[in-house]
Amino acid sequence: MATKSDLKSWVIEALKNLGGSGTVVQVAREVWQRHEHDLRASGDLFYTWQYDIRWAAQTLRDSGVLRPANGRRPGTPWVLA
Repeated sequence: MATKSDLKSWVIEALKNLGGSGTVVQVAREVWQRHEHDLRASGDLFYTWQYDIRWAAQTLRDSGVLRPANGRRPGTPWVLA
């Protein structure tokens, strides 16, 4: 069963598959395509994962894995550091 913390590695995986950057929609699509089964079997996470993926991205920014957002507008790609 997937947990909220799994989303961090899935975001990294998705961004690598997207060439190092992608919008939240592209990342969510990539995560869904690769982990739909895991998400469906994850209990309450199934209902919150698209919100929680943003938490995962912020955690990755805080740890230097993603570039900082620095007030960027919605729709700006997430970028691996």
